[in-house]
Amino acid sequence: MRALLSQMDVPTRSAFVMAVVTPPERAAAASFTAVPRSLAAAFSPSLGGVLFAAGWLAAPLVACGMLKIGYDLALFAAFRRSQSQDEAPD
Repeated sequence: MRALLSQMDVPTRSAFVMAVVTPPERAAAASFTAVPRSLAAAFSPSLGGVLFAAGWLAAPLVACGMLKIGYDLALFAAFRRSQSQDEAPD
């Protein structure tokens, strides 16, 4: 269930990004949004292991939940008033 919920923003984020950039910028915009997420996924198991070993068993779960909520709210705030290239006035 967590894996399902953690990925539900990906199609929405991709659609918004593709809608607000011009076609020549789409490849760069897609990599700009995907690479940081992949890098964070690569380092998070190590950080979680360190926190577990330190005795903070709930810390990784709480931190990840807070980061995910913050990310989703930031994404919403950034794109809530954006118009796609198709909706933009000429």
